Amino acid sequence: MSATPLERITIEPSTQANACVIWLHGLGDSGAGFAPVVPALGLPDDHSIRFVFPHAPEQAVTINQGYIMRAWYDIKSMDLHNRADMPGVLASEQAVIALIQEQIDSGIPANKIVLAGFSQGGVMSLFTALRYPETLAGIMALSCYLPTGDVLPTDLSQANKQTPILQHHGEQDDVVPLFAGKMANDLLNQAGYLTQWQTYTMGHSVLPEQLQDIAKWLSLRLL
Repeated sequence: MSATPLERITIEPSTQANACVIWLHGLGDSGAGFAPVVPALGLPDDHSIRFVFPHAPEQAVTINQGYIMRAWYDIKSMDLHNRADMPGVLASEQAVIALIQEQIDSGIPANKIVLAGFSQGGVMSLFTALRYPETLAGIMALSCYLPTGDVLPTDLSQANKQTPILQHHGEQDDVVPLFAGKMANDLLNQAGYLTQWQTYTMGHSVLPEQLQDIAKWLSLRLL
């Protein structure tokens, strides 16, 4: 998976990019699912943030009767403690690290890169960033959980111990239960991470009101 660069949708700013948001989609979606959020964020016209929306590789997903769809990893069961296929998580982590490295090679430093994601993509953004060896600008984990269940991942990097983490969750989420997101938040808080937790009156989705809050958070990190 990591040998071939991920296909993606890239939205360049009107000025020279000096910051980047890498935004990972959820199960069965694609980068096209979240690309429309860029204008909806209402950022200043002269902002200099590049947005990258990669497409996960296609693979069979066990809980969906083995149907082939875009997924960052297989989901073998709905049990939070055995939900994520860890070899798949680790393979996608390498693909996401390669994306970050592309941005660094293009001249954007790690501390001007936000790693974001929704649902399965949020799982990957959180897992990858917590283990990433360079300090990132921020971590955005929407409607997601930790792939390691009720423990933090192994091989945590001190580089992102002080990196701001934004966690949003829907109070009526029937795909990733609210408690799963809160469990991740509690673990991060207990370990001394800088988290910002917020819930919304919604299911497994993203609201316009929420995008306004995300825009404010991104502006503080990258503008």
